[in-house]
Amino acid sequence: MTPQTKSQATARRFPVGAEVRESGGTHFRVWAPSRKEVKLVLENLPHKGESGSVFALEPEEGGYFSGFFREAGPGDQYRFRLDNDPRFYPDPASRYQPQGPHGPSQVVDPEAFKWSDSDWQGIRAEGQVLYEMHVGTFTHEGNWEAAGRQIEALSEIGVTALEILPVADFPGRFGWGYDGVNLFAPTRLYGTPDAFRSFVDLAHKHGIGVILDVVYNHLGPDGNYLGEFSKDYFTDRYECEWGQAINFDGPNSAPVREYFLANAAYWIREFHLDGLRIDATQQIFDSSEDHILAALTRTAREAALTRSIFLVGENEPQLKIMVLPTEEGGYGMDALWNDDFHHSAMVAMTGRADAYYSDYRGRPQEFISSLKWGFLYQGQWYGWQKQRRGTPTLSLSPARFVNFLQNHDQLANSGSGKRMNLLTSPGRYRAITALLLLAPQTPMLFQGQEFASSSPFFYFADHNAEIAHLIAGGRAHFLTQFRALATPEMQARLPDPGDPMTFAKSKLNQEERHTHPEEYALHRDLLRMRKEDPVFNTPRHKGVDGAVLGLEAFVLRFFSGRGGDDRLLLVNLGRDIELDPSPEPLLAPVAGKSWTLFWASEDPRYGGMGIPPLPENGTWHIQGESAIVLKPKDEESFRDDRAEE
Repeated sequence: MTPQTKSQATARRFPVGAEVRESGGTHFRVWAPSRKEVKLVLENLPHKGESGSVFALEPEEGGYFSGFFREAGPGDQYRFRLDNDPRFYPDPASRYQPQGPHGPSQVVDPEAFKWSDSDWQGIRAEGQVLYEMHVGTFTHEGNWEAAGRQIEALSEIGVTALEILPVADFPGRFGWGYDGVNLFAPTRLYGTPDAFRSFVDLAHKHGIGVILDVVYNHLGPDGNYLGEFSKDYFTDRYECEWGQAINFDGPNSAPVREYFLANAAYWIREFHLDGLRIDATQQIFDSSEDHILAALTRTAREAALTRSIFLVGENEPQLKIMVLPTEEGGYGMDALWNDDFHHSAMVAMTGRADAYYSDYRGRPQEFISSLKWGFLYQGQWYGWQKQRRGTPTLSLSPARFVNFLQNHDQLANSGSGKRMNLLTSPGRYRAITALLLLAPQTPMLFQGQEFASSSPFFYFADHNAEIAHLIAGGRAHFLTQFRALATPEMQARLPDPGDPMTFAKSKLNQEERHTHPEEYALHRDLLRMRKEDPVFNTPRHKGVDGAVLGLEAFVLRFFSGRGGDDRLLLVNLGRDIELDPSPEPLLAPVAGKSWTLFWASEDPRYGGMGIPPLPENGTWHIQGESAIVLKPKDEESFRDDRAEE
């Protein structure tokens, strides 16, 4: 085989992994500072007349080893041998693991895929409707190809960006993806890397962006071979909830940082992704002057070149620094998940306020404050954690917050996996859905939510018997924070994460889009209103105010800033009420106008009970368990319309 030249060694897209050269051959590079010798083992090459070959990589400064070999090409499988260890290890930056994390790595040529999205400009933070998707359960087949067949329907209903649960490869036949171990290798369970690229290309064709959930706070317990190349990937200086913390600031951390930064750039550049959702950022520890999260957002944007990307964080403490610009000392993300909105909604819908719901009441003022200010906890005392929670975010625009009624965590944490629409009445759920989809914050739907899927969503993970036992026990213990789930009876009824049926039951039935037409129409019409109405489609900072109208009723006024062309959203989660008297200025139309009904959740086409007329004068009757939208109308034309009736 041909030894490397200096130009071949340095002309790389990324610092580590196997990279195919346009003129032929492949360059391999790996960081293994604790090793004296690294050999490349090429396997399964019958088309080249070889059963396997071993070649030494040359050492570089800083613990790297590299080599260029003209005979190695796309599709070839390989592993590394470290010193005299008799075992062979997959590439820490493998682009594909066709046999899973314990098998050989495969050389992939990203340039072989022919993209058709050259005109795609990416997505911005404003104006998005997110859709969280787990590819393995989104369709019966559970792969990229089958998921791609549903993209047109998602586009038609108004989804603008898909947020894909992690795809870094992991062991077993199924899993959420948060225990990934091959961070550069899209899991073989959903298809090849090019199948992933094809999915993204198709999404762009239909005007939908694709954001990938990435986990940079730990690696999974099985199939993680990074430590064999260097113990410095991990650190015991910090405690991570799910495994060893990543070493972003300790001895020999520079190549570790480089590895994770390259991973972020890799997804953006080679898969044309439109952003990342960074999991559990509070468990990413770094005392460096340049925090790894700030470096990551810069790197991702640089990788996108002229495209706009959307970077979302999950941050349980709700720290403002996450979304402050890097030039202001922040980490430069575009938005954060808003658990507060979900928790208030869950309490309002079910009446249950246990465990981490205990600091919420689900009352009207919480929803008003949430739509005005995003997070509810911005530094107040949080009883569940016995500490203050949050930082002031009053100055942030609504697009900085991602609101949701369902997501993968919250559904599984119910123990039963039941969706919110099955835990409350249809009317209340229609009303809270209107609040979610018309709020100025960025809404996110969980897969199947748009047609009121009857499928539960459980926690599932396929591991060997020893790890599976530990995971099942840990999961059951985690759920004991909910008193109802801590009883022996309920503990015995919890689904087994390792049971294939737990995974199978979580799969969507896409036919329910047709068999649940009323729920589907509800989401379609609300998202159309959000997109087309000139007030709802241009949410402004401090452009919403609200008032409590009753124990479970409230009004929100969306100010247009254009001569009084405002909108009223009245939400009543309780019994019928009469607004008599109505000493609330937000209910008053501007001079020369009257309010007219624009939309109602109790429309029969959504499965509602019908819409009573809105009187021109006198007392307003607000139906129980409903939401209505009012818009202004000239008083004269309003009277003329009534006269014609």
